Amino acid sequence: MRQTIAIIIFLVFACLGKVSAQEKWDLKTCVTYAMSHNIAVKQSILQAKTTVITYKQSQLSQIPAFNLGANGAYNTGSNQDPTTFTRVTQNYLSAGVQLQSSADIFNFFSKRNTIAANEWEMMASKATVNKIANDIALSTANAYLQVLLAKEQQNIAAVQVQQTTAQLGTTRKMVDAGALPELNATQLEAQLAADSSNYISAKGNATQALLSLKTFMNIDADNAIDIETPPIETIPIQTIADLQPGFVYEQALINQPQQQSNEYKLKAAKKSLSAAKANRYPTIAAFGNIASNYLSFQKMPIYNKVLSGYASTGLLADAGAGLFYDVQAPVYTNGEIIGYISPATFGSQLSDNLRKSVGLSLSVPLFNGGNAHAAYERSKINLQSVQLQKDQDNQKLKQDIYQAYNAALIAQEKFNASKKMVNANDKAYDFATKRFAIGALSTFDLITTQNNLLRAKLEYSINQFDYVFKMKVLEFYKGLGLTL
Repeated sequence: MRQTIAIIIFLVFACLGKVSAQEKWDLKTCVTYAMSHNIAVKQSILQAKTTVITYKQSQLSQIPAFNLGANGAYNTGSNQDPTTFTRVTQNYLSAGVQLQSSADIFNFFSKRNTIAANEWEMMASKATVNKIANDIALSTANAYLQVLLAKEQQNIAAVQVQQTTAQLGTTRKMVDAGALPELNATQLEAQLAADSSNYISAKGNATQALLSLKTFMNIDADNAIDIETPPIETIPIQTIADLQPGFVYEQALINQPQQQSNEYKLKAAKKSLSAAKANRYPTIAAFGNIASNYLSFQKMPIYNKVLSGYASTGLLADAGAGLFYDVQAPVYTNGEIIGYISPATFGSQLSDNLRKSVGLSLSVPLFNGGNAHAAYERSKINLQSVQLQKDQDNQKLKQDIYQAYNAALIAQEKFNASKKMVNANDKAYDFATKRFAIGALSTFDLITTQNNLLRAKLEYSINQFDYVFKMKVLEFYKGLGLTL
């Protein structure tokens, strides 16, 4: 039994003696790291980038459109000459190039309102990124405080082990001297085993709390980090009088990114409604076009025409008195070749065949399956939905703040009560130790008093960290950020 106790004591103090050479992480470092590395924050940033692209694209839609086109083809059989537009029967290569442009002259309100709506949506998405980052920051701060709490409880358990060890050493000497029965030492050995088990559990809870913190920070579980442990008593906290829920709510409406996002979305919905309304009006646009063609074919010979006779045309000429004459046409045959026809150069054909056009177009939405009207009605419904969402989020924010304030009051009262409980149990344990030293108190009663003190200290540490966190939540809503 003594060997087992010695091993337990060695393991406990070996754990206590480890010193990490790594740089310590304070709350600010943890929160900053989490806000820049958490996956949820990264996803929201990517979504925000899409709204930036949409906004920039809608801005570019104000610039007149320009499109350059080109084509080439090999033609056989009977085709239309793309330069003279006459029917030809031959094989040839053709090519064309054209530049088109168009710009809205009237009813640009739709585009401008769409641009404004996209700009507000972009700002709303950025505010959403801040909202998610704030949520991660709050969760990280909570996880950080849970690590501190777990480490504090681990320290309390370690002190308990030290106290029981000291008591066991003193009692063992008295038992060996015959002043106390063996039962006293046995009871303390059992208590030491229980205290050591509590310490191991507390150490495991501290490890688990640290793993939870790493999850929010998106740090691999295998990576070791050392958390700075500031004294909980030195953490600055505003008074409860400075964190009245009504005032905190008014400040939160201004500084909380969720409320900012809702305000931007409401403005975007109003602009989208105006854009949908403008789509129901006529649109006047200017357009222009520049085009040219090129034709390539094998050179064709030019023959000297030789008159070889006449042939009837099938027509009759009335000479009068019932006399009609057959109308004949001369017939020519190809003689000797006197030259060739070749296609002009590419540049000269493009210059000679250049065509230009400019004009205006009018589009009046008379009936298009109700698309414009339906889009307008959907925009009105969306505006109402965004307004309701804003009201709901504000209502929830107010409820959360009042609940946080009430929770802070309760936590403060529990913290004060547990402080008194620790003082009372500490005095009781001091008296019990003195009585035990003179043999006026049994080992069982001493252990009971010691356990009561341990439970009081653990309860005190839990209530203290709970009180600090709930006060920090109110400070966070007030816009003071997260600091320890």
